[in-house]
Amino acid sequence: MVTRIRGALLAGIALGMTVGTIGGAMAGAFGLREQSAEAQGLAFAGAAAGSGGLSSMFWNPAVVTMKPGWNSDFNATVVVPHAEFTTLPGTFAPLRTLGESGDIGQAAVMPATATNYQLGDRLFIGLSGAAPFGLVTKPNQVWAGQTYSRSSRILSLNFNPVIGYRVTDWLSVAAGPTIEFFKLKLRQATGITPTAPSVLLKGEDWGVGFTAGVLIQPNAATTIGVGYRSSIHHELDGLLSVVPGRVRANLNTPEKVSVGLTQAITPDFRLNFGFEWDNWSRLGTPAIVSTALNLPVAALPLNYKDGFYYSVGGEYDVNPQWTVRAGFAYEISPIDNSNRSTRLPDGDRYWGSIGASYRYSEKIQFDVAYSHLFAAGRNRIALVPGEPLFTPPLTYLATTDVSADIVSVGLKYRWDNPPAPLAPAPIIRKY
Repeated sequence: MVTRIRGALLAGIALGMTVGTIGGAMAGAFGLREQSAEAQGLAFAGAAAGSGGLSSMFWNPAVVTMKPGWNSDFNATVVVPHAEFTTLPGTFAPLRTLGESGDIGQAAVMPATATNYQLGDRLFIGLSGAAPFGLVTKPNQVWAGQTYSRSSRILSLNFNPVIGYRVTDWLSVAAGPTIEFFKLKLRQATGITPTAPSVLLKGEDWGVGFTAGVLIQPNAATTIGVGYRSSIHHELDGLLSVVPGRVRANLNTPEKVSVGLTQAITPDFRLNFGFEWDNWSRLGTPAIVSTALNLPVAALPLNYKDGFYYSVGGEYDVNPQWTVRAGFAYEISPIDNSNRSTRLPDGDRYWGSIGASYRYSEKIQFDVAYSHLFAAGRNRIALVPGEPLFTPPLTYLATTDVSADIVSVGLKYRWDNPPAPLAPAPIIRKY
């Protein structure tokens, strides 16, 4: 019986090799949104309009024109996710004896940085570095879903030089290339025994895309931003341990459109609104192709849907040194009951965020933010006959419990000296 099941597993190994992580993947599917501590305090509301300082270049490169002189933002984010499964009756009986997953979430630290430099009255250049996709899941080595996943790891690094131009006092535009490194490593068990070995899929690639954006400031109180991040084509080159030689897989990351609005209500209080669309549906089901045979030997049955993100936030200047902020967001995930896997128990969720900034001087500002993410309802996993991931005869049914806590800190620094304020005109008296 075990031999027959193992043979079925190896024949259908492609069906379990699904790209995705939840340990730190906090922007739907395996995307990451945590690029700015300042914007996080607003649940990223208004990020495309510059609410995150220079780090908002991730959403809209035209933000490069918002700060005069030479400036840098440095951000670090700690993501502490929680995700576990509860196996349900109806699961293939031998699998149930292996036990539960435990907490598959893995804490992670994510850096992000952005710098701009003003070349003239209207011309700016900038560079941002981010990790737009990633991180890690790792359930117990022996558990009821081990034939579908034992570990998942995604790493990405993205570098985005941009050129921005202030066309008029109220209109700025910017664009630039993005250079991205993408790496994945996925493991799953080859059988239903506690000692079953793992099959490994791994691959990596460099790819190139672009960003573009526009910033509109019709008056001193209103800023509107629209940004675009293109899809990046990756031809992942690597290994599938049950296939001799090397394999390759074409993976196209999703395009991203971000819209932001910042509206000053009073000199000290601002409202921010945000919208994001991620074209996750373009991923489809990439084939894993044997380089030697030039034939598909497996597949990545992702079948994601598009992702949507809606946010609102407010910030208040308590005094010239301190600003406090808070935000709320609702995210429609590209993952639902029709395509949820043991690697990626994602779902629709709510964000609650708070944050603060302290201006130490004209050159230095410190930012801090905290967010809690909680699922919008309880989600299910149903790997049954007819599902793309299903490996006969291993039915797996479970509910998921997913949440996360996120803490970000940031430092803003101006490298050049701000111009001195204009001296008041001398008082002329006639006697």
